[in-house]
Amino acid sequence: MPAKKHRKELTATMIARLKAPASEPGAKHSPRLWIADSIVPGFGVRLTEKGSKTFVLRTRYPGESSASRREIGKVGEIELADARDKARHWLKLIADGKDPARVEEEIRRSQVAKDATTVNAVLDAFEKDHVEGLRSGDQVKAAFTNHVRPRIGDKSIYDLKRSDITTMLNEIKAESGPVMADRVLAHVRKAFNWQMVQDDEFKSPIVRGMAKTKPKERARKRILADDEIRDVWAALDQMEQPACYPRYVKSLLLATTRRNESARMHTDELESDLWIIPGARYKNKQDHVIPITPAIRELIGEKPAGCKGNSWFVFSTTNGAKPFSGFSKAKKELDVIIAKIRKAEGRAPMKQWQLHDLRRTGRSLMSRAKVDADHAERCMGHVIGGVRETYDRYEYLDEKRKAFEALASMLDLILNPPADNVVPMHAVAAE
Repeated sequence: MPAKKHRKELTATMIARLKAPASEPGAKHSPRLWIADSIVPGFGVRLTEKGSKTFVLRTRYPGESSASRREIGKVGEIELADARDKARHWLKLIADGKDPARVEEEIRRSQVAKDATTVNAVLDAFEKDHVEGLRSGDQVKAAFTNHVRPRIGDKSIYDLKRSDITTMLNEIKAESGPVMADRVLAHVRKAFNWQMVQDDEFKSPIVRGMAKTKPKERARKRILADDEIRDVWAALDQMEQPACYPRYVKSLLLATTRRNESARMHTDELESDLWIIPGARYKNKQDHVIPITPAIRELIGEKPAGCKGNSWFVFSTTNGAKPFSGFSKAKKELDVIIAKIRKAEGRAPMKQWQLHDLRRTGRSLMSRAKVDADHAERCMGHVIGGVRETYDRYEYLDEKRKAFEALASMLDLILNPPADNVVPMHAVAAE
């Protein structure tokens, strides 16, 4: 049955009130209601028996002998004004002898080709081929997600200029410091070099001289002074979300661990009063055993209320299902609170610092607590005297336990100094 024809100026209200046409007895075809727009020739709304409403354009398309209707879009998926504009665009193309369907397909293919050569696409492929499975893979992906994709991700790699890279690095330097800028630069350089190996047309815009620090400056030596430790702990006590973050940050100092080593702590790694970090996720590829002191035990806490099963990630925002990973956002919030504390007390802003500085600070506090240097290095996971042919992960447990207890005591003295014997601030020094 041909569609019933009506012509009037379409409005959104009118279209919303349209009711599906009823079937007539004996009809061979389902009824359709066709309402032509009085503003754009050939444009209108088609309404089926089931109530489906579609914007269409009825006209004679290039290569056709008679007029036909083509869908512009479903009502609700495209607004009336946009549908009219699209119909006008189609009519203009048709007047120039072009088929709208072919033009749109060419545009789609061009966009697909363009999307395949964006920085985001290259980073996706690089992560899949090279980054996944690496111990530092999460850090590389985080650098791309937090610093690269928001700035140049949508650009075509063939349109990238050296100035784009320089601008990005300057922004990262201002936001997160020169060391982070250089780390991002190193990751992006590897990704672009990887792309050049398989792409004859691409030439990386990264050149010598883009680094924001000198080689000697890249070696971190930052150790938090006593007042800075107190500020960090005070700020952590004020943080409410993520709930696991304060405990997690404190573990970096009290267990002298690296960022991911603590973040991925799992109850499967806990044996009685020992935390055994498997070599598969430790830097020297050997199991590292940390005696669980009362201070560390307090940070581990109890089983999350919503945890399913008998094992879980200790520091988690998903009830133990996944390890904590929101480093950047939480660190920014922590820095904001620290800045407020120092400003309220009339003190200068705290120098830029990183979570890894807490591990170095912990080692320094062990020295202040008169811990034997070799035992302190073992607490850090450093192998003394080179890599042995055999490695006993349970060596020096008593010495390490005493070292971690001495560290906890020194930290407690810093956080709660006697009124008449305030622990002096120590200058920033090397590990």
